[in-house]
Amino acid sequence: MELPILPTSIIGSYPKPRWLLRMYSLRELGRLPEEDFREAVRDASVAVLREHERAGIDIPWDGEMGRSEMTEYFTAKIAGFKFYGPVRVWGNAYFNKAAAVSKLEYREPLVLDEFRWVKENTTREIVKVPITGPYTIAEWSFNEYYSSKEELAFDLAKILNKEFKLLEKEGATFIQIDEPAMLNHPDEVPIAVEAINRAVKGVKVKFGLHVCYSNYYLLADYFEDIKVSQFALEAANRNFRDLDYLKKLIHQELGFGVVDVHNPRVESPEEVAKAIRKVMKYVEPERLYINPDCGLKLLDRRIAYQKLVNMVKGVEIVRRELAREGKTSIPFRREV
Repeated sequence: MELPILPTSIIGSYPKPRWLLRMYSLRELGRLPEEDFREAVRDASVAVLREHERAGIDIPWDGEMGRSEMTEYFTAKIAGFKFYGPVRVWGNAYFNKAAAVSKLEYREPLVLDEFRWVKENTTREIVKVPITGPYTIAEWSFNEYYSSKEELAFDLAKILNKEFKLLEKEGATFIQIDEPAMLNHPDEVPIAVEAINRAVKGVKVKFGLHVCYSNYYLLADYFEDIKVSQFALEAANRNFRDLDYLKKLIHQELGFGVVDVHNPRVESPEEVAKAIRKVMKYVEPERLYINPDCGLKLLDRRIAYQKLVNMVKGVEIVRRELAREGKTSIPFRREV
């Protein structure tokens, strides 16, 4: 399977249409039948897929239209978790933080229906399936049963491994593991690495690891230990400074973040192209994918879309330059 050089992708989340947010509110109030809510989510999913495709994204997803939050969505489906109520994250933002109150068990598929729907409704050959990783779920949950966070994370890895094998059987080719918390405690990074490796064991798909707003020099010490073929990392928010950690990225691909998801200013195509030229001093273009820093859900939808449009235009500038060197496509690598 071949892709154009510098394949473009998204990270995960995307702004929900305002009408879908109203559906979420009505559902929470008990004023919307579940069947109507599911139909609204699927309609929004198709709408977002079309936006990604119009923008020129090579490897899309549906923006997580059916997910309210990146850990609550998964813990609600895993037996052994219990919710006591919302906790404050920052400002006036809350989420339902789950507690592990008994041994965790795989009760039902986590994202299988999402994947099937997206695959059926996209024009693209490859889609990326983002799933929150075992360490981050453990870190962002209360532990009232396990003797340690390590034990909790490893049981979550077993559950995710079952899901990954199911997705592989259904035809998934690219899974992104989101681990925003894995560098929170430097002494626990080996636990996170082992949990990720247990989760992907025996699964023959392309795995990417997304870690954002963290100490990448610490992460770089583990590049060779983590059994994924790609690292998706943010750079725009750092103004593309301090990229020397990439000297340790010898074998895997880099999903390079060129769009700042916390800034409403839309980057120009020329700015995107300049950033790509800079990172190519560290990573050859054959190992580069291009994506936003992180999920786009906190931005206005029109701004998020234009950022993707300009991201693709910036990529096209560099693709024309690379074509003059005879570099136009790359193989879709599933393994390191």
